[in-house]
Amino acid sequence: MHALETSQLLTEEYAAKILLATMGKPKSAFDLSEKLGIPIAACYRKIKLLESAGLIYCCERRLTQAGKRISMYKSKVKNAQIVFEKNKLTAKIEMMDGSSEQACYDIDLGTPVDLPAILPFVAKSY
Repeated sequence: MHALETSQLLTEEYAAKILLATMGKPKSAFDLSEKLGIPIAACYRKIKLLESAGLIYCCERRLTQAGKRISMYKSKVKNAQIVFEKNKLTAKIEMMDGSSEQACYDIDLGTPVDLPAILPFVAKSY
């Protein structure tokens, strides 16, 4: 995953909440939605995005008392770092299985930079 995409995903509010909440016991989308205050549709969208990025996975499917199957999700992320340093953005992710990934994005200061594109996680109040 590209450094900017990784940093966006790790710092997006709902995605970060889901990753943090699933670092312990597995949780269903319904549990995550209810406990984190995330609308259920948004929760499913973020889970799908996190799954496709390889940051979360469905660890089991449970049968409810009503006879429905629900997926239980668990984070693959052990820890993550985002570093801004001298024209460079570096995102490093260490996974639970011991593997790690580091992505770097260098910025050429001679070229105009679109800050909203580079820093999408800047608070909306700014």
